[in-house]
Amino acid sequence: MNRPVTFSTKIAIALLLSALTLRASASEVAILRNGFTIRHERRALVGNTTRLFLSTVDETSFIDVPTAEIDRFEPDLTPPDPPPAPAVEKTQAGVVLPPSAPAAAANLPAPHSTMNVADAVSAASDRYRLDPDLVNSVIRAESGFNPRAVSRKGAQGLMQLMPETASKLGVPNAFDPQANVDGGTRYLRELLERYNFDMIKALAAYNAGTKRVEQYHGVPPYQETRAYVSSIVRDFNRKKLAQQKAAQAAQPKTVAKTKPATRPAAPGKKTGPASATQTVAKRTNPPSGN
Repeated sequence: MNRPVTFSTKIAIALLLSALTLRASASEVAILRNGFTIRHERRALVGNTTRLFLSTVDETSFIDVPTAEIDRFEPDLTPPDPPPAPAVEKTQAGVVLPPSAPAAAANLPAPHSTMNVADAVSAASDRYRLDPDLVNSVIRAESGFNPRAVSRKGAQGLMQLMPETASKLGVPNAFDPQANVDGGTRYLRELLERYNFDMIKALAAYNAGTKRVEQYHGVPPYQETRAYVSSIVRDFNRKKLAQQKAAQAAQPKTVAKTKPATRPAAPGKKTGPASATQTVAKRTNPPSGN
């Protein structure tokens, strides 16, 4: 005989489903064999690669990691409920000077160098041994490539350097594209070294500060910071995917023009989406004295 479903039974079933849903979507930390750690919302197998999604709603914010290089997964113990919004080093990245400060806009110093942004990024990336695509993605998120961008907290220039940070980095004029990019790239390199080349932690620290990253052992639970990190990773992945498609499109043309080889050609350099093992920064110290 079928027994009627009581109200208490319905509540119990709802609680069970809720618990299963929370467990299935709970954040994890991937521990890699090389010591990297990557916090993610969910994961999926893609061939021999594990795709780590940084957001529950954005399918394009992910990092591909070779499955063989993942040692284990652990639950993310970051407190789920953030405290009241703290004072961070700067507010929303890339905020242009507000209309309420026309005097400051009129007094912005003119850039000293004539080097364009592309050349500045190329020079700084080479000097501090970073992937220029990563530096460009940071600039895009910070200022939208506006060398005169100023945040409401006073962060300045292409890579949104706070005055005290610019001073420590030896940047006399944060509105000089060459000096700003050089200082911002150097700071990003220092953060990568500080966090054992964990790109996610370094980007979070660039936005919210090192104290917050260390307080929460990773990306702080602030909407702004998580959106900031996701936007940079998404843009970086987009560039690498485009490079990969371009290389694949060019491959048949190369094969058609060459004679059949007796041995298979050596595999090309990897240009796939951002992964924890992709060379965004070489583990060597930057040149001293700069």
